[in-house]
Amino acid sequence: MNTAFTRRNLLALTGATGLVTLAGCGDKQSAAPESPAASGVGQGTFPVSIKHALGTATIEKAPTKVVTIGQGAAEAAIALGAFPVGTETYTWGADKDGHLPWVREAFEKAGKALPKTFAGGEQLDVETIATLEPDLVLAPWSGLTQKQYDLLAEMCPVVAYEKTPWTTTWEKEITTVATALGRPADGEKVITDLKKTLSDAAAEHPDWKGTTFSYIYTQGQGTLGVYLPTEQRVAMISSLGLTPDPATASIKAKDGSDWALIGLENADKLDKSELIFTWYMDTATKKQVLSQPLYASIPAIKRDTVVTSEDPQLITAMSMINPLTVPWALPKITPLIDAAVKKLGK
Repeated sequence: MNTAFTRRNLLALTGATGLVTLAGCGDKQSAAPESPAASGVGQGTFPVSIKHALGTATIEKAPTKVVTIGQGAAEAAIALGAFPVGTETYTWGADKDGHLPWVREAFEKAGKALPKTFAGGEQLDVETIATLEPDLVLAPWSGLTQKQYDLLAEMCPVVAYEKTPWTTTWEKEITTVATALGRPADGEKVITDLKKTLSDAAAEHPDWKGTTFSYIYTQGQGTLGVYLPTEQRVAMISSLGLTPDPATASIKAKDGSDWALIGLENADKLDKSELIFTWYMDTATKKQVLSQPLYASIPAIKRDTVVTSEDPQLITAMSMINPLTVPWALPKITPLIDAAVKKLGK
């Protein structure tokens, strides 16, 4: 670790931006990680240089302490044999320790100590990351900011997203993680295997083929948002043979993201969606959203050809494509889609 990375850096950044969480603040050199396992990645081919939106990461040798930020990177790394020593915690969909169930299962199956979890997002807990003394931070599908990146890059190579926060495709994420681990060929195999898993599931359900759908969300009363066809959760459903409503393809996000608020007044844009995929924060929110006449007038909502779940873990699993979530989620999604398609008379 770069010794220039000091507590003073953390305090300076916090004072300037409020980006860093300093709860339990202590000297990074005296705060040892509790019991994270070494990443355990194979040798791979190095050095590797990855240019991304926030800089360039040069990885000189096989990392032994990988930390992941955002979604999907931990799962991709695990699939490639690199068990992270630290992962961003989840406040929704995770267990009491902040671990997603498929991540916990993978560690326990491999006999590895669970990774240390830390706060992410705007309150990224850089100090806890520092105590882990990582030699690689993977954040290819994240909202990492330039200031957060600059601080982390003082510790070790950091791999962020290629262009825009939270817009990395699942294939690109796996490719990026595999490249950073010096194992691009293994990454290609993971992608090939995942595509086969999804195409096999599609082949087992020919009645799903061509069924149009929209994947929507709300952010409070009067709002309506649409995930665009490139977004990972839409890509996952598309890979199962269903077709994104063409109306969603014409929606443009103002900030380059792959989701967009269109407003409840434009709910009629979804009139031709045979199925609606969505999620609600909780039962009370669901009741409130459904009480809105414009929302309730969407044909798929009205006829209840809706695929959703009250299980936050399943909703989280459905939001990304990676080697751990797909096999975990498919058996749970399948009956939900079957039930909705059956209501269409297919």
